[in-house]
Amino acid sequence: MSNEKVIEPIQHFEQALAELESLVAQMEKGELSLADTVAGFERGTALARRCEEALRQAELKVAQLSNPSDPDSVTPL
Repeated sequence: MSNEKVIEPIQHFEQALAELESLVAQMEKGELSLADTVAGFERGTALARRCEEALRQAELKVAQLSNPSDPDSVTPL
């Protein structure tokens, strides 16, 4: 496995989390229109799901690396 495959999900996680934090900050200010708030919420939900998936994949990878002799021992979350 190349380092690119390991680094890529982390970078996507970092980017998605940064965008999510920015959206939350904008929404907390209360200066967005209702339409922009709904669109921001929709985008934020998608970003949160992307972050959750990246974390799940990282947890699975750590579990696999911790016990490489028993690939069946890894239970998806």
